[in-house]
Amino acid sequence: MTIKSVFDHATEIPKNYTCFGPNVNPPLFIDEVPEEAKSLVLIFEDLNSAPLWTHWMLFNIPVTTTEIKEGEVPQGAVEGLANNHTHGYEGPCPKYFEGIHHYRYRLFALGIELDLPAASERDIVEQQMEGHVVAKADLEGICNSNSPMFA
Repeated sequence: MTIKSVFDHATEIPKNYTCFGPNVNPPLFIDEVPEEAKSLVLIFEDLNSAPLWTHWMLFNIPVTTTEIKEGEVPQGAVEGLANNHTHGYEGPCPKYFEGIHHYRYRLFALGIELDLPAASERDIVEQQMEGHVVAKADLEGICNSNSPMFA
């Protein structure tokens, strides 16, 4: 299974997808979902935050989804709670940190659909996923508070 976007793995996330731009999710392209998958889960996280910071979470994404469009949630997907108990995409925001932060879009193919409400926290989603992950893929990006694009 693969996940890609308009930026390459381990490169800077474009300004449009941060708090210095429109702060919308980037388009994400999904391929090679295993046949046994029944749903997908997407978690967008800041790897340099302690504790790990969840910027966006979707679950029960239909396995027929090949693209998550910019600024949209795929039809049929459920938007879970991110940190701060909010729904919706929260892009990188370098005004709140110094230096480089690493971000990861984690995509999981599950052998089940999750029976959870939209108000579900990440830990509950991950508990329900346990033992049901049939494939996973990651896309990493960086955000540098010292980048000229944030000046």
